[in-house]
Amino acid sequence: MRAANNRSCSQIIRKRRREAETRNGYIQLFIRIVLVIVCGGLLFTQGFLITRAPDNGMFSAVKGGDLLIGFRLQRTFLKNDVVVYKVNGKEQVGRILGQETDVITLDDSGELLVNGTPQTGEIAFPTYAKKGIKKYPYRVPKGCVFILGDYRTQAKDSRDYGPIKKENVKAKVITVLRRREL
Repeated sequence: MRAANNRSCSQIIRKRRREAETRNGYIQLFIRIVLVIVCGGLLFTQGFLITRAPDNGMFSAVKGGDLLIGFRLQRTFLKNDVVVYKVNGKEQVGRILGQETDVITLDDSGELLVNGTPQTGEIAFPTYAKKGIKKYPYRVPKGCVFILGDYRTQAKDSRDYGPIKKENVKAKVITVLRRREL
């Protein structure tokens, strides 16, 4: 009788031990899932930016509706970096053409000069002055950048809004995922 009780007690103890190990396994799994979600959330809200291109202002490099992945932690930008910036509460996409103290010159022929050097590159559209900046040549103020869209005849950019403060530049675009009728 005693042997049967010992066997029964040891079976009960093993069963409870397995149940406790299973419960601990689920708790550890839950904690890991929460940790992955929190780390992923921080990574994609503080380190990276995922957004859609609002319009065709950067055509043909970026088309309206394309998914853009940008790096938020970079705070120094180079000429020709494609960036996501915020102006008047809306996100825009553009290419940095001038940094602080650069001199931007636009004329009636559609020619663009930065520090006296013609900016031709792969942009097929002429660059005309708009209402945002009254007088050219224009010196980019300290702490600002001069941003233009690639589709120069249609884009809204620094020619409309004036210089963009560096703190309004949200991210440097590192990847463009083309929209395929999503």
